[in-house]
Amino acid sequence: MKEVLYSKKARIRSRRNIIQAYYQWLLNKQPVSEIIHEFKNDRNELQNADLEYFESVLAGIINESESIKSVLIQILDRPESELDPVECAILHLGTYELLFLKDIPEKVIINESIELAKLFGAEESHKYINGVMDKLTKIIRKSAEK
Repeated sequence: MKEVLYSKKARIRSRRNIIQAYYQWLLNKQPVSEIIHEFKNDRNELQNADLEYFESVLAGIINESESIKSVLIQILDRPESELDPVECAILHLGTYELLFLKDIPEKVIINESIELAKLFGAEESHKYINGVMDKLTKIIRKSAEK
């Protein structure tokens, strides 16, 4: 039981670091290997995080950023360029998890996205993130069931 709780907390820590690292990538398009190296060696944020998850999901989001954008464009009420970079990073993470990590329940993905928006986003951004993630879930996960 204790292992599961640690694993859950480690995954939450990883997501927080993914948002920070992806935000950094959005701003300067640094190679993912450099960002991972920086986070692993120059920062303490990855202590007690799921390092394997951090590395694979960050690389996955960056590698799949165009396919993620093509899904998001169907849902967003404005051009992605008008989104706050933090909201953009959260939506890219959530979309990636919905598309490629089928073992993670959609409720977990939505809840984590909301919590990340509350932690890093503007005051009311969690409401926007919730609405977009709800629509994405219906499109991505429900269509995959058919």
